[in-house]
Amino acid sequence: MKAIQAIVSGRVQKVMYRDFAQRKARALGIVGTVKNLADGTVEIYAEGAGDALEAYVALLKKGSVLSRVDAVQLTECAPSRQSRDFDILF
Repeated sequence: MKAIQAIVSGRVQKVMYRDFAQRKARALGIVGTVKNLADGTVEIYAEGAGDALEAYVALLKKGSVLSRVDAVQLTECAPSRQSRDFDILF
């Protein structure tokens, strides 16, 4: 089990990016959270198997149909093992 925090910048708010991140995470068996930040970026915390996280990061870099991802800043973290699902935080 591995964990990452990602800060995604670009046109990623009001374009269904959080929904995209949640759907893709659930499909890959990844748990965690996604939320909009005040500076216009999106923060993602994700836990899962190493190969699933690699595939997930590739999807985050591509983004949803309406989004434009300029950068994904990744930080590896210690898994908290507190999440059982992937949730959108408001």
